[in-house]
Amino acid sequence: MATDLIREIEQEYLKDEIPELEPGDTVKVMVRIIEGKRERLQGFEGVVIRTAGSGTSATVTVRRVFQGVGVERVFLLHSPKVESIKVLRRGDVRRARLYYMRGRAGKAARIREKIGATVTTRKKEALPEKPVAETAPEEEKPVPQPAAEVPQEQEQVQEPVVETPVAETAEAPQAAEPTEQAPEESPEESKE
Repeated sequence: MATDLIREIEQEYLKDEIPELEPGDTVKVMVRIIEGKRERLQGFEGVVIRTAGSGTSATVTVRRVFQGVGVERVFLLHSPKVESIKVLRRGDVRRARLYYMRGRAGKAARIREKIGATVTTRKKEALPEKPVAETAPEEEKPVPQPAAEVPQEQEQVQEPVVETPVAETAEAPQAAEPTEQAPEESPEESKE
């Protein structure tokens, strides 16, 4: 019960759409930076070396090398400071944690690209509103009442069906007129 309550409260803080991130992906994270009274966006582009957590505590660790120095940042995916995350390319790796990238530089630090990979987004999962046990007794009571109204609705549905063939018969003479003219011209010309 307590975990259901926590999950329900977390739902309002989860972002609607976040791309599925996997280790090896090259991403660009746009972060809100506040300097004095001004607020601006700063991009951090690098390779995802780790994903962890779930719900509002889901994090991703992104590494990049800037002027020969490796920089790693941990981002909370659902934080209001993270404006957007864009997957630039998918990496083909065999590990869930790419800590070995810390000891590599230059060409040794390259990651193969997945060919034909597409970027998918995770949508926020909706919690069930009511348990199944509570909805079953409520459904039994209203079922007999709408059943009596069903024949009346069927009678109304039959009336537009009658109108539809009338519209089709109006189109049929138009189609018949050109066919009558075409055979008259061609057989006479071929006989003479």
